[in-house]
Amino acid sequence: MFFTLGGYASLVQAINAPRRESTAGALTAHHFRWWSYEPGRIDWLSTFVLFAGTLVFGVNLLDSFLQGLTTQQLNRLVWTPDIIGCLLFLISGHLAIAEICHGRPCIHRRSLGWWIVAVNQLGSVLFMVSAVAAFTRPETGSQISVGVANWGTLTGALCFAVAGVLQAFERP
Repeated sequence: MFFTLGGYASLVQAINAPRRESTAGALTAHHFRWWSYEPGRIDWLSTFVLFAGTLVFGVNLLDSFLQGLTTQQLNRLVWTPDIIGCLLFLISGHLAIAEICHGRPCIHRRSLGWWIVAVNQLGSVLFMVSAVAAFTRPETGSQISVGVANWGTLTGALCFAVAGVLQAFERP
C-alpha cells in the first residue's frame, strides 16, 4: 500500500501516539518496559525486523562454513540469506528513520537518537554493497569484487559498532 508523504506522516504519528493506561479511573503515562509485544508501534516493528535480519545473517554464517559447495549452492545457501538479511536491515533502518523523523525526511544534527539511526542505516547500506559484491558468478566461480565485499563488510560493521557505542549514552 502506498501512502502520500502527509498520509505516511499521519500513520507514523498515530502509531507512535502516547498511550495512556487507566488504573482505578486515573490516567497514567505509559511506563518504560524492557520487553513488550507492540507490533503496531513503528519502533517495535523496526527492532523486530532488525532481529529477524540478524537471525537470517546467522543462517548465512553457518552455511558459509560448508565445504565443497557448487557455485549455485553457494549463491543459494550463502549469498541469498546475505541479501535477505541486508534487505531486512535496510527496512529496519527505514522504519527507524520514519520513527525518529515522524514520517518526514529530516536531519536532526543535535539528536543522539537521529545519529544512532543514521549511522546504523549507513552500516546497512554498506552491508548491502558488500552483499551485492559477494555474488559468485556462475560462469567464472568468482565473486564480483572480493575487495568491495570485504570493504563493505568491515565499514558496515564499524558503523554498527559506533552506533552501539552511541546507544550507551542514550537514555530510554
